[in-house]
Amino acid sequence: MAVHQTERGLSKKGLSAGSVGLLGAIVIGISCIAPAYTMTAALGPTVSEVGLQVPAIILVGFIPMLLVAFGYRELNRAMPDSGTSFTWATRAFGPWIGWMTGWGLIAATILVLSNLAGIAVDFFYLMLAQIFGNPDIANLALNPVINVVTCLAFMAAATAISYRDMQTTQKVQYVLVGFQLIVLLLFGIVAFYQVANGSAFDPVPVSLEWFNPFAVQSFSAFAAGLSLSIFIFWGWDVTLTMNEETKGSRSTPGRAATLTVLIIVVLYLLIATASISFAGIGTGEFGLGNEDIQGNVFFALAGPVLGPLAILVSIAVLSSSAASLQSTFVSPARTLLAMGHYGALPERFSRISPRFLTPGFATIVSSVVASAFYAIMRFVSEDVLWDTITALGMMICFYYGLTAFAAVWYFRKQLFVSVRNFFFQLLFPLVGGIILAVLFYTTITESMDPEYGSGSNIGGVGLVFILGMAVIVSGIVLMIIQAIRRPAFFRGETLERGASNGRDDEELDELPV
Repeated sequence: MAVHQTERGLSKKGLSAGSVGLLGAIVIGISCIAPAYTMTAALGPTVSEVGLQVPAIILVGFIPMLLVAFGYRELNRAMPDSGTSFTWATRAFGPWIGWMTGWGLIAATILVLSNLAGIAVDFFYLMLAQIFGNPDIANLALNPVINVVTCLAFMAAATAISYRDMQTTQKVQYVLVGFQLIVLLLFGIVAFYQVANGSAFDPVPVSLEWFNPFAVQSFSAFAAGLSLSIFIFWGWDVTLTMNEETKGSRSTPGRAATLTVLIIVVLYLLIATASISFAGIGTGEFGLGNEDIQGNVFFALAGPVLGPLAILVSIAVLSSSAASLQSTFVSPARTLLAMGHYGALPERFSRISPRFLTPGFATIVSSVVASAFYAIMRFVSEDVLWDTITALGMMICFYYGLTAFAAVWYFRKQLFVSVRNFFFQLLFPLVGGIILAVLFYTTITESMDPEYGSGSNIGGVGLVFILGMAVIVSGIVLMIIQAIRRPAFFRGETLERGASNGRDDEELDELPV
């Protein structure tokens, strides 16, 4: 396979250049994070860990995400490549670490795709039950056959949209993301209005103490809450994987990533404070401390807050999971494309749809693997399925952290050239990477506890730990196989290791086709 390279070993891959603008990138970034789905699933468990300090934990989780986003922005500015974490870690640390970084991203997104499809199924039947006033319809999601068939239908629809051009993806996302944001803002505003007029379930005045992370009772609770907070921000890096298709490939993706994280943290703080202020953290019927509602907070609070408009919340969460299901395909498909393009995977992964200029083969493979994983796990054991999703946190910290460290190492020759370089290329990504490395270690050690996650274990070792290690070890095995079959990449012949020479901005105006 011939790879046309620049001085730094990068080359374009035939994607549709200039098809995504700043607004489109931000919308797809928000879609991938899936704020409506993420908040309804994560708010309750976070309250159970840190109580009223949920806003503080959200802010603390936001910090490493923002710091890492700055590192991503700098790497994209120097090396705009759809392989993102894979390409950047390879350039900084060499092919072996680069391959595993790419594997971390792919594994995380494949796990999320299966999870999002499952959530979409649950809320689809829940919405139908509300529309027809028949609670039994919601129970259809509990039937494994119906569940899996519906899930595969959602996955097929999302694959078809993702396979098409980015303009189609953007049009779909504008509608789905716009709707869920309007509903979330309506929910927050109405909840605060009811608190103000005294009609809330358990009104609690908002206090600055809620934003104080030092008020969390214990370090273990703080770490658990922070892990949940990291998860709710995950997905913003999709804006970078579209860099070869974005107008202004060196600047727009990084700007979109930063703005996406900022928009999401403001939205999360609004929804979290509104929900806590409306319902409190007690164990009453609608209290956020009630274990019966913690898995789906919005479903429980939709009626008390919005009354006859409650169904909008179910539709918003459904649209959130469906939108994220579609947009999440962007990252693994383009990472697989880059890995095939540079010879780290079979060349067929580098195939571009001649009609739509999208990574067609890689998109289909991502869909098939995610669909098969969900179908098999759904019939084998729901505990195994959800524990695998819990292990996702390890993979997020793994590849985000390695990418942050890649920024520091790649720019090592120019870190002290200017104040800007010191902060954005050294301090910010280094601190963000260290935080994620600590969380990675903490998650590994705590997940060994047999009570962690669903409580399932093998030989007294927590299933979450076993599954997380299985994902990493399987990546190592696949990497060794590829190294034997495709040694050129692992010898640095198709994508060479290097460091910034301080002239990247001037030299990267164009990459050869």
